[in-house]
Formats: sequence, structure tokens, C-alpha cells
Amino acid sequence: MTEPNQVLPVPPADLPATLGELRAAGHRHRTVKQELRDNLLARMRTGEDRFPGIVGYDDTVLPQVERALLAGHDMVLLGERGQGKTRLIRSLAALLDEWTPVIAGSVLNEHPMHPLTPASRALAESAGDDLPVAWLHRSLRYGEKLATPDTSVGDLIGDVDPIRIAQGRTLGDPETIHFGLVPRTNRGIFAINELPDLAERIQVALLNVLEERDIQIRGYQLRLPLDLFLVASANPEDYTNRGRIITPLRDRFGAEVHTHYPLELELELALIRQEADPVGEVPEHVLEVLARFARAVRDSPSVDQRSGVSARFAIAAAETVAAAALRRTGLLAAGSDPASEAPVARIGDAVSVTSTLRGKVEFESGEEGREIEVLDHLLRTATDDTFRARMAGLDLSGFTALVDDGRVVETGELVASAELLRQVGTVPGLAKALDRLGMGDAPTPEQAAAGVEFVLEGLHLTRRLGKDVTDSGRTVYGSRG
Repeated sequence: MTEPNQVLPVPPADLPATLGELRAAGHRHRTVKQELRDNLLARMRTGEDRFPGIVGYDDTVLPQVERALLAGHDMVLLGERGQGKTRLIRSLAALLDEWTPVIAGSVLNEHPMHPLTPASRALAESAGDDLPVAWLHRSLRYGEKLATPDTSVGDLIGDVDPIRIAQGRTLGDPETIHFGLVPRTNRGIFAINELPDLAERIQVALLNVLEERDIQIRGYQLRLPLDLFLVASANPEDYTNRGRIITPLRDRFGAEVHTHYPLELELELALIRQEADPVGEVPEHVLEVLARFARAVRDSPSVDQRSGVSARFAIAAAETVAAAALRRTGLLAAGSDPASEAPVARIGDAVSVTSTLRGKVEFESGEEGREIEVLDHLLRTATDDTFRARMAGLDLSGFTALVDDGRVVETGELVASAELLRQVGTVPGLAKALDRLGMGDAPTPEQAAAGVEFVLEGLHLTRRLGKDVTDSGRTVYGSRG
């Protein structure tokens, strides 16, 4: 599958240009499933990464996928939204040969040694070893369709072309067919996302493709032995006998692979680091809070468990807190040196996540009107858990002493790092606290301010400091009174 404006690779000049040259080069024809099997085994033997960019599935999902590929089974991935099903499916294309020969001009990517259509067979017979060969890059051997209720048989399989009928061809002539996405991906991988959303009559049209490998259009059958690896994705709730999938179609898939959300916190963090594209720095402790927050939302009884909470939730959260830090940089720079405040996210910036991302979460019906309240509570819980994990056993009395004798420390979205650090001054134990937060020996003022604010918030959540929010939006930490 190519992206808009993508520059396609150019085949090497020394590749065979005719069928005769192809035979002389010792090329042998393999089906797509044989090709996937051979290339997967080759990567296994060399220790090369078989599925680059796929996080958290090494010991669970990927072994099942590999067994399906080695067995030559068409496959369906079952999982809630945001579990990386589509990304995993697209990664399969990297297991295809980089270049594969096709009959030049063939709509169905026919192999020069195995033509399918009557026209290509006639051309191959007349041209012999002079049959022209073109080379197809693996990026063009992947097809994908998001299943929607309005998807038609013509979209997937094909339809009669009235213009060709008007030119005098008969309905039995394969040349009258305008082929759909599935046959046009012949000798490649075709993916159907959210398979149960296809209307039942469209699901029926896929039965022959999966088992007999032929297609039926407008009441007559074309014996075209398609060479495909078909893979689909679905939500487990819909992929049942009670759901929106017909039983015969379920039976045609050789493998059902269940995906899942990251099982461990470290895997959730690794996924955020890999996928997020923040516009500012997000310190490790803030990322950990967001990862714990996403996991808490996912496990909350207030959230619809059938819908799930996408991994994109935590990724978007990281990008949101970075944007909040960049906004602070822009506002504080008004009338001053634009470089005076670098964009470094603080724990207070995470408050913006609950309102910005609540649309990504589907709540149980009984929680209507309490969505923000639920998310705020879960965010505080995630912050508390991160604070306890990172600061366990550390003497933080220097921070609690900051508010002795009625003193306060003010922070907030528009409080500069220098101002926050000026209020704090020299704090016993600050260096050790920053080290626990992964900031090293020489943090920048912005990083130090992010660490200080996190410690103050953690002390509040563990009931060692009081906290008030002013009408102007500033956060004031003081003694518990």
C-alpha cells in the first residue's frame, strides 16, 4: 500500500526483462504463503527482527502469528481498539520479497510463469520466452479495506464494466470485468479491518476467495486461482456466533489470534516513547504517570470494558502535556527573550489531559455527567502511585519545611521555572529527589522545576502538604491546616 506522494522504488537495472531471462536466472515461482514462510524462517535463522516496531507482543501474540504464517493459514486478529492490530498486519508486508516478477501490464499481478486470465495465457503462448516482465515492489503488494456497511461486492471483488459490454464483449468474457481490491492484490497480502462491519452478503462473497480461491461476479463464476494471504481484524464482541459475522466465514480462517494491551508498565512506557511525537520534553516521571493513568482508566469499572481504552490514549496524553509546556513557553516569552523558558512538561500540565482526551474513553451509562470527575480521580491515583514508587524511602522533610511558618509555594501553568525555583531556594534532598526522577547531576532549570512540582504534588497526595487552586488558576502548596 502506497501513501500519497510516496516516491516508489525503482527496480534494479539488472533484473530480467523477459520470461526467457527469468528462467535463465534460475527464478522459481512461489506462492505468497510460501514466500512469507521462507522469508520468516530466514529472519529467524539470522536473528533479524521479524516484526520491527511491534511492542509488547514478543511472548504472546507474535508466536501465534508466526505459527499461522508458517502453516500458511489465513488469519484474523481479535482485539479491542488501539491494540496495534492494523500496525501488526501492515508489518507483514516486510516479509515479502522486495521485488517480484509480473507480466508487464497485468492488472492482477500475474506471475510470468503462471498466467491466470485468458488474455494473459494467450499472450504468454504467443510471446514465449519474449514475454515482457515487469517488477513489482512489495509496497505495492499490500491492499487494505476498512469494512463499512456501504462496502459493496464491486469494491472488494469486482463488477461488470458496462463500457466493455457496450464495446461488443459478452458477459462470459473475463475482459468485461472491472476487478475489485481483492483480485487486484493477487500475489500479495489483503487486509480487511473490522471484518464484522461488512454486510452479510459481502461476507458471503469472500467465502470462495478464502477457500476455493475463485471469484463470482453478477451470477457467473470466473475460475481465477487467486494467490493471496488474507488477514482481517475484528473486535471479539462482534466476532462471535451472536455477533455480526457469519459462521461459514469464521470457519474459513485458519488462525484466530487474540491481541491485548501492554501487559506491563514498562511495555506501556516503551510504546509511548516509540509512538509519541511530542513538541517539547516530557520527563520520565511524567511519562510514567501517563502510562499508569492509561492503565488505570483501562481497568476502571466506570469505563466500558468491551470498548477498551486505546494505546493511542497514552500516546496522545504525552503529546498533550508537551503541547501544554510549549504553550507556557510561548506565553511567558511575550515581551521577553523567546529562549527564556524551554518547553518541559510538568505534572500540573497533565490536568489538561482529562478534558482533552475524555472523548477517547467510553464510560458506563451510570457514569454520565461524571466523566471528568472519574478521570481526575484516576489521574491523581496514577500520580500518587508514581510518587510512591519513585520516592520510596527518601527523606523529603526539606520539602515539607518549605511551608513552615505559614509560607507557601505557588506554581501553575504560567509560572516560570525560574520563579518556582526562586521560591524553593536550596532544599535539602533536592539532588537525590531529582536523581530518583532520572534527571541526573545537572538538570536544566525547567527539568528541576518539573521535578520540584512533582514532589510537591506527591506530598500533597500523601497528605503531607495542603493544596489550593486560586481563581487565576495558580496552584498553592502550603501546610495542612
